[in-house]
Amino acid sequence: MLKDAIPLDKLHRVLVVKLRHHGDVLLSSPVFSVLKAHAPHVNIDALVYADTVDMLSLHPAIDQVHVIDRRWKERGPWSHVSAELQLLRTLRARHYDLVVHLTNHPRGAWIARCCGARWSVAPRTGERGLWWQNAFSHFYPTPRHALRHTVELNLDALRRLGIQPPPDSRRLSLVPGTAAEARVDGLLQAHGLSGQSFIHLHPASRWFFKCWTDDNMAALVDRLHAAGHAVVLTAAPDAEERRMIDAIQAKVARPAFSLAGQLSLKELAAVAARARLFIGVDSAPMHIAAAVGTPVVALFGPSGDKEWGPWGVPHRVVASTTHPCRPCGLDGCAGSKISDCLMSLPLEQVWLAVEELLPA
Repeated sequence: MLKDAIPLDKLHRVLVVKLRHHGDVLLSSPVFSVLKAHAPHVNIDALVYADTVDMLSLHPAIDQVHVIDRRWKERGPWSHVSAELQLLRTLRARHYDLVVHLTNHPRGAWIARCCGARWSVAPRTGERGLWWQNAFSHFYPTPRHALRHTVELNLDALRRLGIQPPPDSRRLSLVPGTAAEARVDGLLQAHGLSGQSFIHLHPASRWFFKCWTDDNMAALVDRLHAAGHAVVLTAAPDAEERRMIDAIQAKVARPAFSLAGQLSLKELAAVAARARLFIGVDSAPMHIAAAVGTPVVALFGPSGDKEWGPWGVPHRVVASTTHPCRPCGLDGCAGSKISDCLMSLPLEQVWLAVEELLPA
């Protein structure tokens, strides 16, 4: 036992802070489940960016989700400051006993100080100096080159407090909600589809250097159709993602069912939950599919599958075996936005992964 482990019976309210993108926020969901399992009497809140709130809303272990809207800056300096101060007042009024900060975002130190929590934990970083070191009561190490999944790195914050997460409590959690499920059921029925009768293919990522070629995606759709599988394509409303879907649809022998640009994040989760298999690249939708329990084939290029691969479901990671430079973490080779390790990934390698997860 740690000498400075926190006494769970002294906790009443906990705030977990995760200020990152959608997939990163979703990968923090086991932190809430583990906390609730160890201290069921505790009220647990989350603080995230407003655009990522759907990753944690309806989580059974979370009482409130507080948000920081990055658009506050667009309102002008006085309105921005007013919104920030109101958030701090709201958080302070909750009287948190513990603040769990899961990144090295400097805002976490301000929040920990403002809340006046008896205990607080954050990553140990020398970059922030004494101001950071004096803001928290506990620190956990984050090795620069640790080949551990991000879920485990998030859970290290709890381990540092003396909370050991059992393996069966580390699953991702995302609840689509009844409204999202009802709308998706209607959309699928309109296409003559039902649960477990289709393959969910999400070709895009917000970072296009993580994407496979349109030609290969189209060839994969044709191969799936030839094998007797229905395919549902999804993408964000973003114009570039819609362009990618249009390009794929223009190249296939028979168009797939497309819900591109028509779904909220909760509805995207409902689609993934009803699919036999999800196929996509390293992206938030890939993590969403894993969170709802759907088997995943994930294509990886410059990003690290050890840290960011599908979590907690049957899966296959497809990555180049001929590029010793990956994962490099760069936005394409030499920052070109084009990743050779993905561009050269052969269709047969992806198809083999699909067949392994969908035995005849």
